[in-house]
Amino acid sequence: MNETPGVSYVMPILNEAEYLETAVNAIWDQDYEGPKELVLALGPSSDATNEVAQRLAAADPRIVLVDNPRGRTPIALNLAIKASSMPVIVRVDAHSEIPPFYTRRGVETLFRVGAHDVGGLMDAKGRNTLQRAIAAAYHSRYGFGGAAYHSGAPEGPSESAYLGIFRREIFDEVGLYDETMWRAQDWELCFRIRSAGYKVWFDPELKVGYYPRDNYKALIEQSYASGTWRGEIARRYPSGKSLRHDIPPMMVFGVTVGLILNLLGPRNSSVRTPLARLALKVTKSIPVLYSGFVLYAGVTGKAKSVKEKLLTATVFPAIHFPWALGYVRGRIFGAQGTVDKGRVK
Repeated sequence: MNETPGVSYVMPILNEAEYLETAVNAIWDQDYEGPKELVLALGPSSDATNEVAQRLAAADPRIVLVDNPRGRTPIALNLAIKASSMPVIVRVDAHSEIPPFYTRRGVETLFRVGAHDVGGLMDAKGRNTLQRAIAAAYHSRYGFGGAAYHSGAPEGPSESAYLGIFRREIFDEVGLYDETMWRAQDWELCFRIRSAGYKVWFDPELKVGYYPRDNYKALIEQSYASGTWRGEIARRYPSGKSLRHDIPPMMVFGVTVGLILNLLGPRNSSVRTPLARLALKVTKSIPVLYSGFVLYAGVTGKAKSVKEKLLTATVFPAIHFPWALGYVRGRIFGAQGTVDKGRVK
């Protein structure tokens, strides 16, 4: 094996004018000696993203542009992979910043452990107070469920991989991204890779800087779409369902019923049997318990200032409630083309 095989970076982009140049510079700053190319799949942006991409491509022949008029991430990835030419494919994101050693370490791990897909840690960051609070929620095991690429884990085999560093031949073996999976396409592809007897690997040394949504509306839209597509995964693949996916819907149900009972329900003394009174008392306490839980999660998390810690506590419901509602919808009705509008201006 060539120790420095050529690498094709593939990047779907949509409304990323503010972030694109920084992400591209991070690629050219890689301390990797092998040949590199970058394929940008241009979605129908409403900002200056495509103009920035065209300017960068005009200045560097290693940048290849492909049009993705439908704007869907799996379609963009497939178009970019088809337009690429190197034996190693590295998926990158315009809202991510890969450290200088990322490619070298990732390619070394890919062949060291005999994997066909390697992913690392989504190291969420923030450029303002709220975005830093959202980033802290991403890092917490109480945010998006404690997946290894969010909150960390020892190096080893993994169910899925964040972004992904691939041997090119794996796409010939198992196919490209499923274009019907508008989200969760990484998990679905990794499922096919694992089902074919190949290895998906998590390497915590591969820390990727990531800038999450920076306002509540965008975060809520993202969380709802994520939950809906996770429900779609559970419908399609029974092994894609986990007990931890049932906890948020149960929590939402409990909090909602508890609030209704506190506002409109009977008083404890009007309920006749002791067991019913206990059940009523417990149910009424769920909203208070949940409030205490998110406050604890915010205060003990990675946020630094008191303001950011308190904001983090308010971020958790913006993740939990829409995700849970989306998951129930996805499980019952399927995703049915649910779109994450969180990046759309």
